[in-house]
Amino acid sequence: MGRRRSASVRGLASNIIGALLVLAGVGLVAMTSRALLNYRAAATRHGGELINLGTDAQPEAGQHGYMARIVATPRVVEAPRDPEFNLRVNTPVLTRRVEMFQWREVRIGDGVHYELDWVDRPLDASRFREPAGHTNPASFPISGRQFDAGLVQVGGFKLGPVLLHALPGSELALPDPKSLPENLAASFSRQGNYLVTSSHPGDPRLGDVRVSWEEVPLQEVTVVGRLDGDRLVAATDAADGRGYDVQVGDVPVLDMFPDLPEPPEFVAGARVLAVLLAALGAFVLLSRQRTRRDALLALGLGGLSVGIVASVLWIGGDSRTLGGWLAVALLSFLLTVWRLRRHR
Repeated sequence: MGRRRSASVRGLASNIIGALLVLAGVGLVAMTSRALLNYRAAATRHGGELINLGTDAQPEAGQHGYMARIVATPRVVEAPRDPEFNLRVNTPVLTRRVEMFQWREVRIGDGVHYELDWVDRPLDASRFREPAGHTNPASFPISGRQFDAGLVQVGGFKLGPVLLHALPGSELALPDPKSLPENLAASFSRQGNYLVTSSHPGDPRLGDVRVSWEEVPLQEVTVVGRLDGDRLVAATDAADGRGYDVQVGDVPVLDMFPDLPEPPEFVAGARVLAVLLAALGAFVLLSRQRTRRDALLALGLGGLSVGIVASVLWIGGDSRTLGGWLAVALLSFLLTVWRLRRHR
């Protein structure tokens, strides 16, 4: 009687342990799948699933369409040039700024006074309260423009126009009077970071023009964008209305997109462990029947239980992942049927 009771207790304990192991495997794959689905759903708002390519990454097969994070200092392959002033600068974006020395109206409360200053747009003196004696030139002889580099790369990827213009920072570029065309060399002289038309640069007069250039500095940046072959572009279909981000330095993804949850780690390992736990639980449950102590049968049952649960969770999600779990469930089912027939 005591031996029967002891055997019954051991059998019950084995059933409980086996069932708990199967549940642990199923629970692990469910938790991992749910965390990954939540992360991907949040990532979709910013353009889709993101892969971290790290520093100075190069294009590889199978990356097309993913969002990617790359850390690198942009490399200018084809520098921009201002053809009118014959100025070429090693920068992603070169901007010409033109200002004219003009009258401007300054209002303080009910009072008004006028002063001459550098302004980057024509000021219509006819709109002044006291236009007499404060007439400004009607237009600028030259206008401001922006010049983009023909090719800029981060790592091995070419930057698309949106990301190119998103590169942060600005600093003055030094003009070179020696490179000026003859028609402009007669009119402009250098004063610090500017080219000016003033006869006396330190004492400008009404209508004098000064020109300066701003360049985007070459510095380490973190770029997030969509991979399009060997190009990095903005994801135009992103729900956040941007589909990209560019920040100075080596910036983690979660600092760039604070609304993203923590991505699950060791996903592949967790999936394998889930199948092994469920298989071990099935083996413990089968061990009460000596004729069924079959590791392959236990593996089939464990893979089948985990594969079915994971497949259900991925319905409507990533089709590639769903197909993978359906394949696991099908192979596990075939393995289970084969081993059961062998035992018969």
